[in-house]
Amino acid sequence: MSNIPSVDLRDFLSDDPARKQKFIDEIGAAYEDIGFVALRGHFLSDQLVKDLYEEIKNFFALPQDVKDKYEIPGIGGQRGYTSFGKETAKGFKKPDLKEFWHFGQYVEGDPKLEKEYPDNVIVEELPKFNEVGEETYKMLEKTGQYVLRALALHLGLEETYFDKYIKNGNSILRPIHYPPITEEPDNAVRAAAHGDINLITLLMGAQGKGLQVQNHQGDWVDAIAQPDELMINVGDMLSRHSNNRLKSTIHRVVNPPKEMWSTSRYSIPFFMHPISEMPLDCLENCIDATHPKLYEDITAGEFLHERLVELGLIKE
Repeated sequence: MSNIPSVDLRDFLSDDPARKQKFIDEIGAAYEDIGFVALRGHFLSDQLVKDLYEEIKNFFALPQDVKDKYEIPGIGGQRGYTSFGKETAKGFKKPDLKEFWHFGQYVEGDPKLEKEYPDNVIVEELPKFNEVGEETYKMLEKTGQYVLRALALHLGLEETYFDKYIKNGNSILRPIHYPPITEEPDNAVRAAAHGDINLITLLMGAQGKGLQVQNHQGDWVDAIAQPDELMINVGDMLSRHSNNRLKSTIHRVVNPPKEMWSTSRYSIPFFMHPISEMPLDCLENCIDATHPKLYEDITAGEFLHERLVELGLIKE
């Protein structure tokens, strides 16, 4: 496949069974092939998107000493600010050329999880920053819930199979700033080739070149969304749970041409995670004589911890 398929969530949400099935078939085929789709018809309004970009640009433009006070030690970067050059992709020695922020779950009705998750960090200098971040988080979570319902049906599961696992899940909204490049990078890129850890990733800000996806032939394909589209990909947890039927595809963010080094890039992925107790055991209906079980049993929490150690965000 040499381009990213485009689908419309309004087909799945319609009262027309044929349109709903069309969406299930299209997204299922795309995720079995290249692991990425561009999605229209999501729950983000144009105004919310505009407000969010304004707020995150304001945050990353703050003086470094102000941003640094929001870098919280001891929580593996799960909330608040992570400064430039702190994260390194699995298998790479050079850190990525980025700084980022993490909004986490807004737990409802579960005191145990409220204690388990770190608190969200409030930016005192920007009164609307946290409010806009929370609204975006909830709209992306709602969009992701319906995508997972479609994938549950594609996998022969109950439509609401994933609902109980993603309610109050350990999902993360990560506004990223790739600053202007000021000198020749020493084999470093904005985001080195990697697969995502989680169930699915919903990405804002994939307009314009930069994001690339590796297809089955090993070729790098530009993943460019239209202004009204999110780019959504399968993560390692869902790939593992489906015994690799749904593909977690390697992707990267390459450095721009030299004439564009002076420009910043902003990208906002929503990493949709389940609760820690979710078993990622390979689904029985994804295992047969031709597709033997590929992975050992593990919970989502155990898998996440392993990967955060590999990324250098948790020190053991």
